[in-house]
Amino acid sequence: MRTTFLTLVFTAIIATLSTITAAGNSDSGTRQNQRDDDRVQLGSRPFFLVHDMDPSALKTKLESCENGPFYRTDFSIGHRGAAMQFPEHTRESYEAAARMGAGIIECDVTFTKDKELVCRHSQCDLHTTTNILATPLAAKCSKPFTPAEFDLTGKLVKPASAMCCASDITQAEFKTLRGKMDGANANAKTVVEYLNGTPSWRTDLYSGPSSGTLVTHPEYIQLIKKLGAKYTPELKSASVPMPFDGFTQQAYAKKMLDQYKDAGVPARKVFAQSFDLQDILYWIKHEPEFGMQAVYLDDIDPTDDNPANDAPKSLPQLQSLVAQGVKIIAPPMWALLDLNAKGTIVPSQYALDAKEAGLDIITWTLERSGILADGDGGWYYQTVNSTLTKEGNMLEVLNVLANDVGIRGIFSDWPATVTYYASCMGLK
Repeated sequence: MRTTFLTLVFTAIIATLSTITAAGNSDSGTRQNQRDDDRVQLGSRPFFLVHDMDPSALKTKLESCENGPFYRTDFSIGHRGAAMQFPEHTRESYEAAARMGAGIIECDVTFTKDKELVCRHSQCDLHTTTNILATPLAAKCSKPFTPAEFDLTGKLVKPASAMCCASDITQAEFKTLRGKMDGANANAKTVVEYLNGTPSWRTDLYSGPSSGTLVTHPEYIQLIKKLGAKYTPELKSASVPMPFDGFTQQAYAKKMLDQYKDAGVPARKVFAQSFDLQDILYWIKHEPEFGMQAVYLDDIDPTDDNPANDAPKSLPQLQSLVAQGVKIIAPPMWALLDLNAKGTIVPSQYALDAKEAGLDIITWTLERSGILADGDGGWYYQTVNSTLTKEGNMLEVLNVLANDVGIRGIFSDWPATVTYYASCMGLK
């Protein structure tokens, strides 16, 4: 009898353990997501922004989420990483974006003198985003540093300048540089003064000699894979005449995607971007798996010198893009917003037309405009500036973009804010 009893107990234990193991295996993806969510760290800024809002149903809803849970979401896209505080397109900036819950993280892709791909916002921005002018590589810059000139009254007559391009140096030389916060002092008389041009609403705390690690495009791919996020590489327009030493635009577009294939990254995890429609159409035709979620960046800018960029695209123009295979369009935030007769923020006609045309929408860029309470939200909020009086207003803007416009994601220089909103609203 005792032997039979012990046998039954032992059998029950084994069955229970088997059930637990099976459940663990079937739920391994869920538990992995939970571990990822446990690593999401928002810091204090999103909570400050919520508390700064005027009383409203939206504020009440966001306040109810203060205890989380907060999770990684593709709605939150790291713009150059977490560029509000960390030097853009550096390892540290990408890691910070991932910690803040950015499900997608951006690398702007340009090329060096030896035609290797690296992460930089512009081919010729090394003089404002790295320490190159303070290194021997300054001798290789397209235009050397020139100090500012002033008249006898002390009035600035010629700002300080320089131009250093990734294409001026090799990839190996590029890797010796350190990233810094993007900015330059136009009144500088020395290189040290010139490099000290960080906007007041950012910080240099993470721009020291032990940070600001520049990355190549293949290094970015491996880092984002390790961080468990998705990719949005932007093929930048070259600042040098193309072909560059035999390197054509199509070879450039192909090489960028080849590096994902070489790394074994599935196309579904890559949102390739470009402001050049021809790049998008090339991917649609020659790389259809990547092309089906390529992002056409719509360069609308009434402040530039190109009249063709002044006005948002019309419905027929947007429908033409769809007919060519474009599925995702990404205009700046202001182009998607307008004010009604009561001064309330509402979707713009462009936003309504894009949806009618059948396009998914991604937009840019939250938290890249300085202090909203100063009364001028700047370029990114130009259609709704008159309604902005405090920092918390950006969450009201975000809510209109998410709910009324129906965007599928937004770039942010501080992804934690978008992660907070998305987690509270159940956005994936």
